[in-house]
Amino acid sequence: MNLRDLPLHLTRRQFLGRACTAVGAAALASLLDPRLFAATGLPGLPHFAPKARRIIWLTQAGAPSQLDLFDYKPGLAAHFDKDIPASVRGEQRLTGMTANQKRFPVAPSVFKFAQHGQAGHWLSELLPHTARMADELCIIRSLNTEAINHDPAMTMLQTGHQIGGRPSLGAWLSYGLGSENANLPAFVVMISRPSGPTNAQPLHERMWGAGFLAAKYQGVRFSPGKDPVLFISNPPGITTERRRAMLDDLSALNRMTLDDYQDPETQTRIDQFEMAFRMQASAPELADLSGVPAAVFERYGPESRKPGTYAANCILARRLAERDVRFIQLYHRGWDQHNDLPSGIKSQCYDTDQATAALVGELKERGLLDDTLVVWGGEFGRTVYSQGALTPTNYGRDHHPRCFTVWMAGAGVKRGAVIGETDDYSYNIVRDPVHIHDLNATVLHLLGIDTRA
Repeated sequence: MNLRDLPLHLTRRQFLGRACTAVGAAALASLLDPRLFAATGLPGLPHFAPKARRIIWLTQAGAPSQLDLFDYKPGLAAHFDKDIPASVRGEQRLTGMTANQKRFPVAPSVFKFAQHGQAGHWLSELLPHTARMADELCIIRSLNTEAINHDPAMTMLQTGHQIGGRPSLGAWLSYGLGSENANLPAFVVMISRPSGPTNAQPLHERMWGAGFLAAKYQGVRFSPGKDPVLFISNPPGITTERRRAMLDDLSALNRMTLDDYQDPETQTRIDQFEMAFRMQASAPELADLSGVPAAVFERYGPESRKPGTYAANCILARRLAERDVRFIQLYHRGWDQHNDLPSGIKSQCYDTDQATAALVGELKERGLLDDTLVVWGGEFGRTVYSQGALTPTNYGRDHHPRCFTVWMAGAGVKRGAVIGETDDYSYNIVRDPVHIHDLNATVLHLLGIDTRA
C-alpha cells in the first residue's frame, strides 16, 4: 500500500483510537523521563559532539572593575594622581560623566593582590573564595566591546548587537538545541539585588528576550519565593483536574485560531500554557529550599537563606543544572561604582564571592562541572583614572569598553589559563584581544555549534 493512501483506509474510529493510544504513551513517557517529552531543537544541531550540555552565566551587571579584582598593575602606585598619558588614552571616547573633567588622574587599586593555585593567578584580596578555586578558572583579561554605556553594552553582551530587537544568546540556544526537561523552561533568568546601598542599573526584559524568534524561546524569569513564576499555583477551589480541563478547552479554541490564521504566536501561547501546567509540579519543588542541609547554606554564605539574594539564586542555579535546564542566567546588579568604589566593590564581593565559589565547587563535586560551562563577568570594564575626587583611599571609576576581564570554568575550558594582556594602565590590550562576539562564539562552539556553518 502506498503510504500516501494510508489515511484513506483509516476510519474515524480507528484514527481516534490510535491517536489516543499515542497520547497515552507520550504522557506515560513524560512521567517516566521528562527528557523524552522535551522540546527538540533544529535538525542537524549540534554540528559536532558538544563539551558543554548547559551554561550558567553569572552576569555582573554594572561592570566590575578589572583593576581592583583581576588585572594586577603594581606599577601604578608610582603614578598615583598623575594624569594618564595622552599617548595611552588616545582618541578614546569618553562618557558624559567624565568628558568635562579637567584632569584624568591615575587611581591605583587600594586592594592587595596575591598569586593563587598552581596557575599562579593574580587575584584581589576581595576574592578569597574565588582564589581557592583559581586552578579551575580560565581568565580572559582582554575582553573588549564598542558600547560605552550600560544598556547598549548589556544588550550587546546578550545579543551581539547594541540595538535591541534581536534574540538573546539563551533564546538562540533554546531555539537551536531545544530542552532536555519537559517540565522546566530551557532558559531561566534570575535577578538579585545587592545587600548594600549601591547604584543598581535597571535591566530590561529584552536582555533575555526572543527578539524575532517565537516568544516561547525567551528566558523565563524566576522570582523569589515558593512560586518562582507568578500565578503558577492554582487559586483556592481550583483542582489540578479542573485546571487541566480548562486548559484543554482553551487549547481547542487556540487551535481553531491557529488553523484560521497560522500565526506562530498562537502556537507559542498553546505551548506556554502547557509548560505552565507542567511547571505547577516541578517549579515549586525546585524553589523549595526547606530541605537543603544547613551545611549547604553555610557554604554559600550568610545571605543564602534570604530568597532573591545572589547566594540563594546560586543554590537554585545548581538545582536547575541538576534538572538539565539548558541556559541559566543570574544577574547581580550594583557594580556601577562611579564614586566610593572601594566601599562599593567590597560590598559587591561580599554578596558574590563566596556563593560563586560554592556553586562551582558543588558542580564539581556532583560531576556536573564536566559538562556545565560557568561564565562570570560584566558588560565592560572601568577606567584607570579616577572619576571625581581622588584620595589615597577613595576614588571612582568610569565606564571602559577597551578592556575588561571575564572568567570561565567547566566544560571544555582550559583550567588555569590566562588569555590576553593589557598595558601597564589596564587601558589598552597588547596581546590576544577577545571581542564580545569571540566570547559568544566560543560558548556556542563548546555547545557543539559551528558559527561558520
